[in-house]
Amino acid sequence: MGLKQYMERIHIAFFGPTNSGKSTLVNAIAGQQVSLVSDVPGTTTDPVRKLIELPGLGPCVLIDTAGLDDTGILGSERQRLTRAVLDETDVAVVLQMSDLGTLASQAGIPVIHYTRGESVESLLRRIREAVPEEEQRYLTGNLVKAGDTVLLVMPQDSEAPKGRLILPQVQVLRELLDRGCNPVCCTPDSLPSALAALKALPALTITDSQVFALVNRALPATAPLTSFSVLLAAAKGDAAVFAEGAKAIDRLTRGSRVLIAEACTHVPNTEDIGRVKIPALLRKKADVQVEIAAGNDFPEDLTPYDLIIHCGACVTTRTLVRARTRKALLSGVPITNYGIALAYLQGMLDRIVIP
Repeated sequence: MGLKQYMERIHIAFFGPTNSGKSTLVNAIAGQQVSLVSDVPGTTTDPVRKLIELPGLGPCVLIDTAGLDDTGILGSERQRLTRAVLDETDVAVVLQMSDLGTLASQAGIPVIHYTRGESVESLLRRIREAVPEEEQRYLTGNLVKAGDTVLLVMPQDSEAPKGRLILPQVQVLRELLDRGCNPVCCTPDSLPSALAALKALPALTITDSQVFALVNRALPATAPLTSFSVLLAAAKGDAAVFAEGAKAIDRLTRGSRVLIAEACTHVPNTEDIGRVKIPALLRKKADVQVEIAAGNDFPEDLTPYDLIIHCGACVTTRTLVRARTRKALLSGVPITNYGIALAYLQGMLDRIVIP
């Protein structure tokens, strides 16, 4: 089972002027009322998302958006949120001609121009034809093969709620089982006993980036080592770009502005990696200003920043991460991700393996 099958859904977004029929079309595809429909312009305000399984496409997300010509009190803000949806769009369905269709094409997003009256079956067929075929990709890439013993070092702190594992750990563990590997799980405290119980060194050790140094001390220098977040960086973004971007950490000075970008939204805690631990490590090097952007609140203007550090993106798509990376590069701002930044801050980037 490849990455696309169980980590990502195809995001199909609907764009057009107010009252052009976007919500009606989304409801017709879903076979239920996903969005409120009325003759009042601007009925759809924030983007509305619906998880759905579509024939021939599998797991998808339908995204209904506000009208591109919304001129209400919050019209400009609604238009901004609509434009932001492009970053997560795999296929854009455009109702009536609009500049956003042109922007989607320029970003390499397939565009379907819908004409009122076209059947849902016809539209879905055209969407299926527009979705590019993706090669099977794995989080662990070429780092493992069937029969390998893989050691997973998984801290169980406050970010791992009682009775559950965090999503990247679950994703990697499931993938290893699917690939015929033999995963062995432990916490940092039980790492010595886990290694002692193995007849040979594991083919690969995957750890939480926060305990890189501890795990590295327990392993021979020749034992392959990586982290969950580094695997996500390679699978969802561009690991080479992130590794190059991490070098900007050494160029940070007093007053430098660093953007921590989280793709999800959550209530932070005292052990939060993006809001507490990474900023603390950065401030040991320089008195930097750290700003947080959570969820869809990714700034349109990135030029004020000296570095962007993106989360592992475990709950979002490759499309979104690559769109944000492209925007950073076009703005001339270096970008990296949590795992690679932590490896660099701990002087271990050359030690770890990247798929």
